[in-house]
Amino acid sequence: MKPYPWNDYSNLLIERILTPRNLGTFKEGKGGMQEMRVVTGRGESAGNALVISLVVDETDGIIADAKFRAFGETALIGAADAACEVLLRKSYDQAKRLSADLIDRKLRDFTNIPAFPKEVESHLNLVLSAIEEAAEKCGDIPLKDPSISPPVPADQMGEGGHPNWHLFSPDEKLDHIKEVIRDEIQPYIELDAGGIEVSAFNNESEVVIAYQGACTSCPSSTGATLDAIQQILRSRLSPVLQVKPDLSLLSF
Repeated sequence: MKPYPWNDYSNLLIERILTPRNLGTFKEGKGGMQEMRVVTGRGESAGNALVISLVVDETDGIIADAKFRAFGETALIGAADAACEVLLRKSYDQAKRLSADLIDRKLRDFTNIPAFPKEVESHLNLVLSAIEEAAEKCGDIPLKDPSISPPVPADQMGEGGHPNWHLFSPDEKLDHIKEVIRDEIQPYIELDAGGIEVSAFNNESEVVIAYQGACTSCPSSTGATLDAIQQILRSRLSPVLQVKPDLSLLSF
């Protein structure tokens, strides 16, 4: 029998297990405020049980609050607690595309080291299953216009840039740009059934990105989402970076 993988948990995951922030539930039906709907989703497996409660704005399908109740393994508690925060300000449609990887990234101590060991992947999947069940109860709610708000949350943005940016070669700069897009931007773009990749890097300052999937027809691709991508790259790497879309691939 394999030992329990507590020592393989990230410190952030252990903190959420010991002191979860989103414990609780809402009564399903109408929320306490007008135009709010409460929906729940459940998940069960051997020795584990979970209830996810979402408060969804009926005017635009955006999740205003999320809580959970869980019984079972510690990893289930940590995964559910982190998922509740990832879901905030997302639409119920985005919630259905939430991935285990995005929950994991929320609780990583270091970018390249997973927060959850492979032995507990089933607990992450149980959380996703409960969220999907809750989101399915919102199919009649009109969705928010995607051009109003980018899928990448504002708390991803900071300031400063990389201290050694000026020392990197052009190829190294491009590698860093691709890494930030892969690790910090792409997971959120996928919530809108889209994709993004770098198609060109000109004069060590202009980043040309190619959208894929649903992003090619979304007005936000040249507006709020584009601005968010540029702000993240500037804050992580260099304020001189300018992001432009490959217009030949857009269809709106």
